[in-house]
Amino acid sequence: MTWKIVSDSSCDLRAASFHSDSVAFELVPLRIQVGAQAFLDSDQLSVPELLAAMAAEKAASSTACPSPAAFARAFETVDRVVCVTISSNLSGTYHAACIGREMVLEEHPEKQICVLDSLAASGAMVLLIRRAQALMEAAGDGGDFQAICDQLRRYQATLRTCFTLENFDNLIKNGRMRPIVGTLLHTLGIHVIAEATEEGTIRVADKARGVNKTYRAITSLMAKSKDCTDAEVVISHCENLEGAMALKRQILADLPVKHVDLLSCRGLTSFYAMEKGLIVGY
Repeated sequence: MTWKIVSDSSCDLRAASFHSDSVAFELVPLRIQVGAQAFLDSDQLSVPELLAAMAAEKAASSTACPSPAAFARAFETVDRVVCVTISSNLSGTYHAACIGREMVLEEHPEKQICVLDSLAASGAMVLLIRRAQALMEAAGDGGDFQAICDQLRRYQATLRTCFTLENFDNLIKNGRMRPIVGTLLHTLGIHVIAEATEEGTIRVADKARGVNKTYRAITSLMAKSKDCTDAEVVISHCENLEGAMALKRQILADLPVKHVDLLSCRGLTSFYAMEKGLIVGY
């Protein structure tokens, strides 16, 4: 194989779910530190175990991006690589991947390596990866590498991300929300709805009380943010398949999207979304 897609583990894909005869795929995992315990966000990570450890730990937990060397090892195995990373405004992963790229090109200047800042996480990264796969498979061995990278950058600019939280423990422990506010939101059944900005940061877009109003608020936000006609949608859920299925039904009822896929959150997105969190990439 001459083509390869590399991503960090915030994309919510599992390696086993990627299938191609001509394109390789590799995940470079982040790490999550919970007290004295370190969790590698590999395909073997138990998300319920991670969430239980976070709930039991009184101190704030943290994450660590992969090393440049980890990306370099993933890049050097083939001739042409596209790497998709979590937003550079949320993690140092993009910069680590760029350094890894330079490390490989120093030794192998003939290789072609493109590192894409998704300016998002989770489902938006999945959509970028799927588009990269389709372009690579269509191009074959003689494809124009730079043209594919340019198409992916244009596609990335059209993607959007929003999410909703029910559990605010992690925000409280990390000092991003006052305990009394988190308790009040939880008691009243209020869900925070947030979205990724064009710069790859996060802003609170709305609040809703109850799940049905929350899902309608999400589809309203989606409709306002872009034309969703024939859009592909990916919902990642943190131990909340029932909620993801209900949100899928609401999206299909309210918006002219092409289809909606469901994924389980990996460790990194579970760290931020917490139990019952839903992340929508579209």
